[in-house]
Amino acid sequence: MAAPSGSVNCEEFAEFQELLKVMRTIDDRIVHELNTTVPTASFAGKIDASQTCKQLYESLMTAHASRERVIKTCIAQTSAVVKNLREKREKDLDDLALLKQLRKEQTKLKWMQSELNVEEVVNDRSWKVFNERCRIHFKPPKNE
Repeated sequence: MAAPSGSVNCEEFAEFQELLKVMRTIDDRIVHELNTTVPTASFAGKIDASQTCKQLYESLMTAHASRERVIKTCIAQTSAVVKNLREKREKDLDDLALLKQLRKEQTKLKWMQSELNVEEVVNDRSWKVFNERCRIHFKPPKNE
C-alpha cells in the first residue's frame, strides 16, 4: 500500500505507527498472497506465475519505498523540532516545561529511528518469502 495522499502526521507517534501498520499490510499478507496466486507444480499450467510474481515484486518495491520515505520524512521533521528545542533550551536553562518537551521529542525521535530497523526486518522477511516462491518464475532487475 502506498503512502496516503497528503502530508503525514509526524507529531503523534501513535498515528505514525498506525500509518506504518496499515502500509505494512502487503508484507503481513505476502505468504497468503503467494499461496493463493503462485501455483504449485501441479497447477503450474493454469496461472501465469511470472506475471503474478512481477506484479507482486512491483507492489513490494512501491510499498517499501513509500514506507521508507514516510519514516525518513518524520525523522527529519522530528530532528528539526529537537534541534529547535535544544537551541531554545540553551538560551533558557531554567525552563522546565521546555526541558520536558525536549525530552519528549527526543524519545519520539528514537522511536522513529527504531522504525527503520523494524522496516529492515519486515522487508528482509518479505523478500525471503518472495524469493522462495518466485525465484523460478521471475527474475528481478539487477539494479537492486
